Amino acid sequence: MKPLIALLAFACALCRGGTLFCGAYPDVVLVIDEAQGKVVDQIKLVTGLPRSLRLSPDRKTIYVSTNDHNGFEVIDVATHKVTNHFVLDDATHRYRLNGGAPDPEGKVLYASTTEITKQSDRYVIGKPKYTIVDMAQQKIVKTVDEPTATPGGRGGGRGGGGFEVSPDGKYLYQFGQQVTVLNAADFSEVEKIELEMPGPPMENLGLGGMQEALSEPTQRVSLFNYSDPIVHNRVFGLARFDLNTRKFEFTPIGPSPAGLGGLYVTPDKKMGYTMSQNGVGGNRRCEFWGLDLTTTKLARTAEVPCRSRYSFGISSNGKKLYIYGAGFEIEVYDAVTFQREATWDLGHDMTGAMVVLP
Repeated sequence: MKPLIALLAFACALCRGGTLFCGAYPDVVLVIDEAQGKVVDQIKLVTGLPRSLRLSPDRKTIYVSTNDHNGFEVIDVATHKVTNHFVLDDATHRYRLNGGAPDPEGKVLYASTTEITKQSDRYVIGKPKYTIVDMAQQKIVKTVDEPTATPGGRGGGRGGGGFEVSPDGKYLYQFGQQVTVLNAADFSEVEKIELEMPGPPMENLGLGGMQEALSEPTQRVSLFNYSDPIVHNRVFGLARFDLNTRKFEFTPIGPSPAGLGGLYVTPDKKMGYTMSQNGVGGNRRCEFWGLDLTTTKLARTAEVPCRSRYSFGISSNGKKLYIYGAGFEIEVYDAVTFQREATWDLGHDMTGAMVVLP
């Protein structure tokens, strides 16, 4: 009987599904049960509208950036409680933050910031800076000017791309119009890699990087564009990074579309999914793409209705795909057939930020 009980327990676990954490207006993070397709809890934030969510490496903590006064909140996944919160802005200073990523111990947050100072007759916009935010002291403790006039868009604001921190805490990877490896201690440049994160059709977020991709203790896998130096032919492909050794492998797959979202990988690591976009306005064409990660080839595609603003995600078991954000609904698609199966009306206007946990 024990094997049967174990089998039934496993089946019940699959039926229960996972949990989604989504930012929503005006100041909450929604907790959504996948099996029911509805909100089961709301986490009230202290510092305002959630702009983006980032899961810690140990998957026990969610970091939230908020929009009202450039704030941060820390949520304990197990209890759904806010354990830390603070804002960067004050009466005369505001900050534009991009690409935040916590260190492996969760003590500091690395980001790119632009400071805006209010004077008596005008606002002065500062230069983009690499920034370290101390989570315990609740303030910026170090800044370093970013290089200017650098090809590849390493500027601040939304141009520089998201950060990833190596598990040993020594290196920062900034993924933008090129991959820049920095020394975590002083932001000195270690090397550049001529791979570009695809221009996503989804909403741009200020906190986070490649966490939606296949993540192992030292590895990140996601989609990139590459342009050869001779004829500048742009192709997209799959790159695998070892974050500790800085080694990477890039496998081209095909011509680059105008827009390409992040890569979301199934738990068995055999399939990855993304969304592509070509054209503009009424001529836009959006597609689901399923990539076979064992062969690094495009396995199947299907057209899907475009939305003016949206984000894309995958269920905790890898069997469903989600389109959500800038609205009250999550559209649920089958990951094999790419057919829409359901629409969840959450009764809350989402901000385009989601964390998925089993």
